Amino acid sequence: MKGSMKKMPGFVLLLALVLELVPVQALKAEDHLLTRRDLEAAVSAASSARQNNQAKVQKFLSTEPVRKALSSAGLKSARIERAIPQLSDEELAKLALQSERIQNDLTAGALTNEQLTYIVIALATATLILIIVAAR
Repeated sequence: MKGSMKKMPGFVLLLALVLELVPVQALKAEDHLLTRRDLEAAVSAASSARQNNQAKVQKFLSTEPVRKALSSAGLKSARIERAIPQLSDEELAKLALQSERIQNDLTAGALTNEQLTYIVIALATATLILIIVAAR
């Protein structure tokens, strides 16, 4: 017991030094690195980005050339449209980007109907495969 009493002043000194060096804010449980407002803003931004990406893909799928391409391949656009919300945020973002590029190329006349058909079939098939794999 006497040995532990001799160590006590050293421990108190160490504790006082640590408390002096550590800011008071770091000791408060209420303070966080990320505030609630920041967290809500991040969630809102992610939700907006996802909705924006879904809208881009839906718009692309609803165009007449894409509907014709899907129909000629025997794919139902309604099935693909139902699968879109099941994609992960990353998959959806990639699909939205590809859809936008294809739409721009189509508008600029850079794609033939045959090229568009092959591209749309590939995108639709990839979407369905991602959904099937995710369901397992």
